[in-house]
Amino acid sequence: MAIGFNSLTVRHEGRDIYDIVYSGDFTNLSMYFHKLNPDKTKKICIVCDSKVAELYLEKLKAICSMDFSKIISFVFSEGEENKNLDTIKELYIELINEHFERNDILLALGGGVTGDMCGYAAATYLRGVDYIQIPTSLLADVDSSIGGKTGVDFDNFKNMIGAFHMPKLVYINLGTLRTLDKRQFWSGMGEVVKSALIKDEKLYYYLKENIDEITSLENTSKNTDVLTEIVYRCNIIKKNVVEEDPFETKGERVLLNFGHTLGHAIEKYMNFEFLHGECVSIGCILASYISRDKGLLSYKDVEDIDTFIRTYFNIPELRLTEEDMDKIVEITHSDKKSYGDVIKFILLNSIGNAVINTEVTDHDMKNALMEFCNGRVEDKDGKEE
Repeated sequence: MAIGFNSLTVRHEGRDIYDIVYSGDFTNLSMYFHKLNPDKTKKICIVCDSKVAELYLEKLKAICSMDFSKIISFVFSEGEENKNLDTIKELYIELINEHFERNDILLALGGGVTGDMCGYAAATYLRGVDYIQIPTSLLADVDSSIGGKTGVDFDNFKNMIGAFHMPKLVYINLGTLRTLDKRQFWSGMGEVVKSALIKDEKLYYYLKENIDEITSLENTSKNTDVLTEIVYRCNIIKKNVVEEDPFETKGERVLLNFGHTLGHAIEKYMNFEFLHGECVSIGCILASYISRDKGLLSYKDVEDIDTFIRTYFNIPELRLTEEDMDKIVEITHSDKKSYGDVIKFILLNSIGNAVINTEVTDHDMKNALMEFCNGRVEDKDGKEE
């Protein structure tokens, strides 16, 4: 797989914070480890789930052995249900027992769940230690590994407890995408289309133009320049937003939550039976409906988004009663972006142009859910445009 670029650098207040490095394998990883630990005195803990451990843990241990004084691993059971404080407690105990100090390093090897948890442990253990992100899923490659948002779920509320803690390095080995199954691949594509819809109209149409090749990659037996281009362009979007608003104080970073308010609520209501990216894909459609109903997004664009995601993104069927819809809407008021009864809802003025809106009502959200479950997009007269 040819990669026509090497890295991006995330900056803050005029200084470099960390690099996002691209490779087709783990060949260059030791070089970056050496930069972070030139005297080889630091210890490192590799954090990963049970599935990723089978694929990559021993390989990473071998690479780390050249640059660290001690290598340990913390392996937890795969699944969102383990993204909680109980797992973090077990990790703390392991770090304490192994005498990890403030100058030692944690390494997140895996998808979004692993990255979020490892980052949170790094932010809070001894009031903060360094950590490295090595994402192994498309979703983590394009979104969750970048930006320093860390956290765990609490009482089934998504990422309710967390901290901002920037990694020292994000190393994206695009070769790991070959091990993804179809469902995980399209979950990652949910974050891809979100990125395009909020900030990059050209990327959205690039996805549409190349959808046949993208679809051929769903079993990820190979990687292509198209997939490499997608990851890189999504990273540029995330990098630019994070640099503008690293700690979500100016509003710019909130735009990354397009599709997430209702998406997170559906994810929780379905007891995490749906993957995060699947819920984001559904949430993007729902937010598009609301954008149209608020007079922001054209009927043509909404139909285009709805049809594109439904046709290609392998989203699960969502069957809801009216009572189900009411409960999903109720969950949105526990969202981290809600202030009392006001939710910072992200809508679209147009494809590639997201805005914050604080006037989305429960009625608006319920109407969107009803429309989605009916499976149609209607104009103001109740007719297809």
